[in-house]
Amino acid sequence: MILYIAEKPSLGRAIAEALPGSQRKADGCIYLANGDCVSWCVGHLLEQAEPDAYNPDYKKWRMEQLPIIPEQWQLRPKSESRKQLAVLRKLVKEADSLVHAGDPDREGQLLVDQLIDFLKVAGKKRDSIQRCLISDLNPPAVRRAIAQMRANSEFKALSVSALARSRADWLYGINMTRAYTLQGRKVGYDGVLSVGRVQTPLLGLVVERDRDIENFVSKPFYQVIASIDAGNDRSFKAKWQPSDNCQPYMDEDGRVLSKPLAQNVVTRIENQPAMLISSHSRNKTQPPPLPYNLSNLQIDGAKRFGLSAKQVLDSCQSLYERHKLLTYPRSDCRYLPAQHFESGTSVLAALADNSDTLMAMVKGANTQLKSKAWNDAKVQAHHAIIPTEKKANLAKLTLADRNIYELVARQYIAQFYPPYEYSDSEIKLEIAKGLFIAKAQQARKQGWKSLFPKKSTSKPAMSDDLALNSELPSLSKDDTLLCISGDLLEKQTSPPKPFDDASLLAAMTGIARYVGDKALRAVLKETDGLGTEATRAGIIELLFKRGFLVRSGKQIRASAAGIGLIEGLPERATKPDMTARWEMELDDISQKKTAYQHFMQPLQLSLGTLIEQCQGEQLLSLKGLKCEFKGAAKRSSRAIKKSKSSRNKRPVTRTAASR
Repeated sequence: MILYIAEKPSLGRAIAEALPGSQRKADGCIYLANGDCVSWCVGHLLEQAEPDAYNPDYKKWRMEQLPIIPEQWQLRPKSESRKQLAVLRKLVKEADSLVHAGDPDREGQLLVDQLIDFLKVAGKKRDSIQRCLISDLNPPAVRRAIAQMRANSEFKALSVSALARSRADWLYGINMTRAYTLQGRKVGYDGVLSVGRVQTPLLGLVVERDRDIENFVSKPFYQVIASIDAGNDRSFKAKWQPSDNCQPYMDEDGRVLSKPLAQNVVTRIENQPAMLISSHSRNKTQPPPLPYNLSNLQIDGAKRFGLSAKQVLDSCQSLYERHKLLTYPRSDCRYLPAQHFESGTSVLAALADNSDTLMAMVKGANTQLKSKAWNDAKVQAHHAIIPTEKKANLAKLTLADRNIYELVARQYIAQFYPPYEYSDSEIKLEIAKGLFIAKAQQARKQGWKSLFPKKSTSKPAMSDDLALNSELPSLSKDDTLLCISGDLLEKQTSPPKPFDDASLLAAMTGIARYVGDKALRAVLKETDGLGTEATRAGIIELLFKRGFLVRSGKQIRASAAGIGLIEGLPERATKPDMTARWEMELDDISQKKTAYQHFMQPLQLSLGTLIEQCQGEQLLSLKGLKCEFKGAAKRSSRAIKKSKSSRNKRPVTRTAASR
């Protein structure tokens, strides 16, 4: 008997539906006509054991116990999953061979691998396990995935990377949360001060942004715009580029803060000849945007429809599992396997059938065009989120589900449109020994941009170089140019905007911009981010649930408790540098560039230092504050009260963790 182990019942049913013959449903599984069987995990059947599983004394929170580092890691069955675990235990024992059909990502790989370890599968049965990577729950796609199974051993490094992440998060979160909660109690804060290697730097970003807004002082700055007569009824505008000699009068962003300096430039250039330094116009192309990964889809869902990260993820899950209209949604990849290009015609046909809006877009598509999205070298366990070949009545979808579906569909259709073509023009001038530059862009062929009509907006600000001219004249060295006037523009510096759902997600995915370590920032790839595609929405929601973040309209701000926590933590815990370094090292593990212990050992050594540092903090910013997260506060209160009455102390385990 072949046993297929899916991550969830929906995937299990999809596998059974794709395989030939009749089916017989049983408790927690589906038997196939040929005697094979499909079962599932109902998500995580197992979880990391709580500290008191290693030592009963750890149930009582005490500072002298920390750091808690298990000698031998333990997994415990979730109480609500014991029945399904028993079903799988029996089936695994009966099976001749196994197929790992967890979700096609790092966590999905670990989830089923841990079950296999927990059930002590060994020998030839373990060595022969196959890996089935399913991204689309429609029967044809599932059959293709089953026909292309690979050895599960090929994905061992991916599983080890997820295991390292899970254990490191446990070590850091358990120890830091207990330490700071105990310190918070000393100043009267009655809640759990949850600390995590992702959630806390994310909170730190919001706190820092709020501080920047609160402390911002607006300053005037000045620009000089020259109006140029090029003869033959031709004219354009050019912007002054301050020289190095102006640096003492400029801010760190290159803005001139001295009005007399700018006014002097205006006076000097009026009615003065302009010497042409260079003039060029180049035709350029811009390829269509890549298909979505989850984070980019969440960002666009927030911008266009005001949806939170969780709402977008929920819609994606519904479209994937229930409606089978999207491929696997928790993807961090924006590329597609080359073989998928052959399915383009049938996917486009389904889109045209599903929506009049999409039908109009599909009519302009050319299935002979192949964008850079199809790239096997950039596809690993999963590919970008795209529509499936399924035809459906979109009227039955919720408004949010339909909006997300059409966003994904449009991005996919764009892969079959030609590039956007435009001309990029620039003129450099010297006027009264000063440098002036004029720029313009003109669309030549809309290409894929015809799918993305812009909403009507007010005219761009004059400070935007490209807004000064809709087009530029073609000039030669023989042309006589005259600066007929100079305009002094006075602007005000603006405070940074508060985070909203879109900008906070963008900050998480582009975390390199917020990393202080220049060397680390230099090597971070654009794809490295804070958290994973699967966890970002949950982390944001968790900070709201715990009362560390609050909403003000569309704005996301830090609460008093959130600010107090960040002010009490060491800087390294509130900045994304450590997390960014973790993500890089975890990725290196998955790529077989480094080993599990090389990542875990330094973390274990650093925990003692962090705990000692915590003991020196008084957390005065939390004095007098009350916790909004009452459930955790009560549990914390009970744990700490018990610890005060306890006399039983046992030595702390501080040995290296072993897999």
